Amino acid sequence: MSWIMLIVSGLMEAVWATALGRSDGLSKATPSIVFGVALLVSMAGLAYAMRDIPTGTAYAVWVGIGAAVTVMYAMASGAEAANLMRIVCLIAIVGGVVGLKLAA
Repeated sequence: MSWIMLIVSGLMEAVWATALGRSDGLSKATPSIVFGVALLVSMAGLAYAMRDIPTGTAYAVWVGIGAAVTVMYAMASGAEAANLMRIVCLIAIVGGVVGLKLAA
């Protein structure tokens, strides 16, 4: 259950990061509210997962999922350019996250 919660928390990190970017410095209400709620859910899930998963592993997986999903969403939506080098780097991040899970 802790690993599932950690994955969900990583996805929520991508939500809050994207919402923060769209909030225009927290000056737009809707993205600011989405940011706040997603941040709380993400942190609570990370805290829950860290009861069973070592801190370093949990944090690295959480950040890796959040970063990778945030960039993939930005590339899919056209907000950021997609190119071979960026995709290779995303694969490296995802591979590292999977490796940490397998090593746990």
